[in-house]
Amino acid sequence: MPLTVGVIGPEDLVHKVVAVGGEAGRGRLLPLPYRHEDETTDIVTGAGSAADALLFTGVVPHGLAVAAGVLDRPAMYVPYSGATLLRALVELLRLGHDVSRVSIDTLRRDEVLETLTEAKLPTEHIRVLPHRPGLTSQDLVDFHLGARDTRGARVAITCLGSAFHVLEQRTHAVRLAPSRHSILATLQALALATAGRQSGDAQVALGVIDLPGADDRSADDRLADDVRVLGGSLAALPDGRRLVVTTRGVLEKATDRFTRIPFLDGLAARHGTAHIGFGVGRTAAEAEALARRAVNRARSVGPAAGVVSMTDDVDIVIDGAAADGGGETGGGTAPPGGAALLARRAGISPQTLDRLRELASGDRGEGLTAHAVAEYLSVQQRTARRILKRLERAGAAVPTGIRQEGQTGRPPIVYRVRL
Repeated sequence: MPLTVGVIGPEDLVHKVVAVGGEAGRGRLLPLPYRHEDETTDIVTGAGSAADALLFTGVVPHGLAVAAGVLDRPAMYVPYSGATLLRALVELLRLGHDVSRVSIDTLRRDEVLETLTEAKLPTEHIRVLPHRPGLTSQDLVDFHLGARDTRGARVAITCLGSAFHVLEQRTHAVRLAPSRHSILATLQALALATAGRQSGDAQVALGVIDLPGADDRSADDRLADDVRVLGGSLAALPDGRRLVVTTRGVLEKATDRFTRIPFLDGLAARHGTAHIGFGVGRTAAEAEALARRAVNRARSVGPAAGVVSMTDDVDIVIDGAAADGGGETGGGTAPPGGAALLARRAGISPQTLDRLRELASGDRGEGLTAHAVAEYLSVQQRTARRILKRLERAGAAVPTGIRQEGQTGRPPIVYRVRL
C-alpha cells in the first residue's frame, strides 16, 4: 500500500512540495495548507488517519506541533539551507541591492556566515536570528525592523510567510522557500523512517560526496553504481556535490560498522581526491547538517577520507588506509593503521590516546568507567563519556556491563578498552 504523506504549511509552499514530490513519484502527497502557522495544531489533529506521515514545509510549524505534543506518527520538516540563502543573495545582487547589510531569520548563524564567506561577501553587518522554540511571527518582525532601525539593515530575509506579509509593507523583504533537492531528500528520508518506524536502524543517514570539479555533474557516471551498495538514492546538490539518502542500518552494514567505505578508494583513484561525509540523525535536516560537518572534516584528514558524524558528538574518521581491511575492527580490537589512525577515526588527540593507553594497561581486566577516565585525564565526566563513546564507535572499546559502586544515580557503564 503506497505511503500517504500529509504536507503542512502555507498554501503556496504546500503546493510546491506536492508538485515537486509528485513529479519525482514520491508516493501520495496530501496537501494540508494553513492560512497562519497558529493553525498547525488543528491541521495535525484534523489529519486523523488520512496520512501515514507528516511533512512540514519549515521548522516553525514542525516546532509548534512538537511543542503541542500532537505528533503521533513519523514527521519531518524541509530544511532551509545555505544554498537556498545564496540563491536569494544572488538575485538581490542582480537587482542592485546591498547584500552586505541584511537581516536573516531562522537559519543558523554559522551556516549564514559560512555561506557568505564562501561567496566572498562581507559579514560584519549581517544580523542573524536563529530559530529557537517559542519564537513568534511578531518576534521575527521586531527583529528585522530593529535591525533596520539600529543596525542599518537594508533587506530583511525571512523564512516565515506570516512575517514576510507584515515586513513587505514596511521594508524591503525577501521570503526564502525550500529548494527542490531539500524537498526530495526529506521526502525520501521520511519514507525510509516511516517504513522502519519501530527500528533504531531507521535513523536517517545522509551522505555528501565531494569530488574535484563538483560543478560538472557528469564528472563521474559510475558514482550511481558505487552507491548502490547503500540501497538509497543519489541526487545532485546545488553546489555540485552529490547527496546520498539511506538509513543508519544500511549504512552500518555496508561500511562494516563504520570501518570502511567500499567505494572510497575507487573514487580517489578516478579523481585524485575524494571526500565523503555521512550524517546520522533523527530528521533529514539534522542528518544533512551533520553530513556537511562530516565532509568538511574529511577534507582536513587527507586526499581520500570519509567521516561519519552522529548526534551524540561522535565523529568517526575513515581514510584510505582504514578502507583496507577495516572490517577487522569489531569486538574491541584497535583498527589497523596504528595510533595516529585510531586518533583520527575516534576524533581525539594522540596525546589523549596515549594517556588512555596508560590507564587501560593498568586496569587489571576490570574495565574502565567514565569516572575513572575523568579522574585520570582531569576532565568532566560528560567529556569522559564522550571519549569512551568515540572509542566504541572506532572499534577500540566495548561496553561489558555496569558496575554497582554504592552511589546514587545510574550505575556507570564498564568498557573493555584495547589500544
